[in-house]
Amino acid sequence: MTIQFKALPTEDVRALQQGAPDAYGRIPERKISDGDGVPCRHCLKHVGEGEAYLVLAYRPFPDLQPYAETGPIFLHERECERAAETDALPEMLESSDYIVRGYGSDDRIVYGSGGVIPTDAIAARAETLFERADIAYVHVRSARNNCYQCRIERA
Repeated sequence: MTIQFKALPTEDVRALQQGAPDAYGRIPERKISDGDGVPCRHCLKHVGEGEAYLVLAYRPFPDLQPYAETGPIFLHERECERAAETDALPEMLESSDYIVRGYGSDDRIVYGSGGVIPTDAIAARAETLFERADIAYVHVRSARNNCYQCRIERA
Protein backbone atom coordinates (compact mmCIF):
# COMPACT_ATOMS: atom_id res chain seq x y z
CA MET A 1 0.00 0.00 0.00
CA THR A 2 1.14 3.52 -0.69
CA ILE A 3 0.51 6.44 1.63
CA GLN A 4 0.69 10.21 1.27
CA PHE A 5 1.71 12.76 3.87
CA LYS A 6 -0.52 15.81 3.48
CA ALA A 7 0.10 19.39 4.57
CA LEU A 8 -2.60 21.92 5.38
CA PRO A 9 -4.62 23.10 2.38
CA THR A 10 -3.16 26.20 0.73
CA GLU A 11 -6.46 28.12 0.71
CA ASP A 12 -6.76 27.74 4.51
CA VAL A 13 -3.14 28.77 5.04
CA ARG A 14 -3.34 31.81 2.75
CA ALA A 15 -6.40 33.06 4.61
CA LEU A 16 -4.53 32.78 7.93
CA GLN A 17 -1.44 34.44 6.48
CA GLN A 18 -3.66 37.31 5.35
CA GLY A 19 -5.11 37.83 8.83
CA ALA A 20 -8.13 35.52 8.95
CA PRO A 21 -9.08 34.36 12.45
CA ASP A 22 -7.95 30.99 13.75
CA ALA A 23 -10.11 28.18 15.18
CA TYR A 24 -10.76 30.29 18.28
CA GLY A 25 -11.71 33.40 16.32
CA ARG A 26 -8.43 35.15 17.13
CA ILE A 27 -5.93 36.75 14.77
CA PRO A 28 -2.74 34.61 14.57
CA GLU A 29 0.18 35.84 16.67
CA ARG A 30 3.35 36.89 14.86
CA LYS A 31 6.73 35.71 16.19
CA ILE A 32 10.34 35.55 14.96
CA SER A 33 11.95 32.11 14.83
CA ASP A 34 15.11 31.30 16.74
CA GLY A 35 15.55 28.46 14.22
CA ASP A 36 14.73 25.69 16.67
CA GLY A 37 11.54 23.63 16.66
CA VAL A 38 9.20 25.79 14.58
CA PRO A 39 7.66 23.42 11.98
CA CYS A 40 5.40 24.99 9.34
CA ARG A 41 2.36 22.80 8.71
CA HIS A 42 2.07 24.01 5.10
CA CYS A 43 5.53 23.48 3.56
CA LEU A 44 6.36 20.83 6.20
CA LYS A 45 9.76 22.44 6.76
CA HIS A 46 11.15 24.36 9.71
CA VAL A 47 10.85 28.13 9.84
CA GLY A 48 14.41 29.42 9.59
CA GLU A 49 16.18 31.52 12.20
CA GLY A 50 15.13 35.17 11.92
CA GLU A 51 12.05 34.39 9.82
CA ALA A 52 8.58 35.49 10.89
CA TYR A 53 5.98 32.87 11.67
CA LEU A 54 2.40 32.66 12.92
CA VAL A 55 1.17 30.90 16.05
CA LEU A 56 -2.51 30.00 15.96
CA ALA A 57 -5.17 27.57 17.06
CA TYR A 58 -5.98 24.98 14.41
CA ARG A 59 -8.70 22.32 14.27
CA PRO A 60 -7.98 19.75 11.52
CA PHE A 61 -11.59 18.59 11.43
CA PRO A 62 -14.53 19.91 9.40
CA ASP A 63 -17.01 20.26 12.27
CA LEU A 64 -17.13 20.74 16.01
CA GLN A 65 -17.66 17.48 17.86
CA PRO A 66 -16.15 15.88 20.97
CA TYR A 67 -13.15 14.42 19.11
CA ALA A 68 -12.31 17.55 17.12
CA GLU A 69 -9.03 18.39 18.84
CA THR A 70 -7.87 21.98 18.54
CA GLY A 71 -4.38 23.10 19.34
CA PRO A 72 -1.46 25.36 18.51
CA ILE A 73 0.41 25.17 15.21
CA PHE A 74 3.00 27.26 13.39
CA LEU A 75 2.96 28.61 9.83
CA HIS A 76 5.42 30.73 7.91
CA GLU A 77 4.15 34.30 7.96
CA ARG A 78 5.18 34.69 4.32
CA GLU A 79 3.63 32.58 1.59
CA CYS A 80 5.40 29.25 1.27
CA GLU A 81 4.84 26.42 -1.16
CA ARG A 82 2.66 23.56 0.03
CA ALA A 83 4.58 20.35 0.53
CA ALA A 84 4.10 17.78 -2.20
CA GLU A 85 1.83 14.87 -1.34
CA THR A 86 4.33 12.04 -1.14
CA ASP A 87 5.15 8.92 0.81
CA ALA A 88 8.42 10.51 1.98
CA LEU A 89 8.63 11.46 5.64
CA PRO A 90 8.28 15.27 5.94
CA GLU A 91 11.52 17.14 6.64
CA MET A 92 10.09 18.78 9.77
CA LEU A 93 9.55 15.47 11.60
CA GLU A 94 12.83 15.47 13.52
CA SER A 95 11.78 14.33 16.99
CA SER A 96 12.56 10.78 18.04
CA ASP A 97 8.89 9.77 18.06
CA TYR A 98 5.36 10.99 17.39
CA ILE A 99 1.78 10.02 18.17
CA VAL A 100 0.27 8.25 15.17
CA ARG A 101 -3.50 7.82 15.46
CA GLY A 102 -6.27 6.67 13.15
CA TYR A 103 -9.60 8.39 12.58
CA GLY A 104 -12.80 7.06 11.03
CA SER A 105 -14.80 8.59 8.20
CA ASP A 106 -16.89 10.26 10.93
CA ASP A 107 -13.73 12.21 11.99
CA ARG A 108 -13.60 10.48 15.35
CA ILE A 109 -10.68 8.68 16.95
CA VAL A 110 -10.65 4.95 16.27
CA TYR A 111 -9.86 3.55 19.70
CA GLY A 112 -6.86 1.27 19.89
CA SER A 113 -5.25 2.83 16.81
CA GLY A 114 -3.03 5.38 18.52
CA GLY A 115 0.47 4.99 19.82
CA VAL A 116 3.80 6.71 20.25
CA ILE A 117 5.82 5.54 17.26
CA PRO A 118 9.53 6.02 16.46
CA THR A 119 9.85 8.58 13.66
CA ASP A 120 11.44 6.14 11.23
CA ALA A 121 8.47 3.76 11.72
CA ILE A 122 5.66 6.27 11.07
CA ALA A 123 5.06 5.24 7.45
CA ALA A 124 5.00 1.54 8.31
CA ARG A 125 2.59 2.17 11.19
CA ALA A 126 0.27 4.17 8.92
CA GLU A 127 0.30 1.38 6.32
CA THR A 128 -0.61 -1.12 9.05
CA LEU A 129 -3.46 1.10 10.24
CA PHE A 130 -4.77 1.42 6.69
CA GLU A 131 -5.22 -2.35 6.55
CA ARG A 132 -8.23 -1.71 8.78
CA ALA A 133 -11.45 -0.73 7.00
CA ASP A 134 -12.48 1.56 9.88
CA ILE A 135 -9.44 3.87 9.46
CA ALA A 136 -10.11 6.71 6.99
CA TYR A 137 -6.99 8.77 7.70
CA VAL A 138 -4.18 9.15 10.21
CA HIS A 139 -2.81 12.11 12.14
CA VAL A 140 0.79 12.59 13.14
CA ARG A 141 0.98 14.56 16.40
CA SER A 142 3.71 15.62 18.77
CA ALA A 143 4.40 12.92 21.36
CA ARG A 144 5.28 15.63 23.90
CA ASN A 145 2.54 18.22 23.37
CA ASN A 146 -0.05 16.48 21.14
CA CYS A 147 0.23 19.29 18.54
CA TYR A 148 -1.03 18.40 15.07
CA GLN A 149 1.82 17.89 12.58
CA CYS A 150 0.28 16.48 9.39
CA ARG A 151 -2.21 14.04 7.97
CA ILE A 152 -1.60 10.74 6.23
CA GLU A 153 -4.01 9.27 3.69
CA ARG A 154 -4.07 6.28 1.40
CA ALA A 155 -2.54 7.17 -1.98
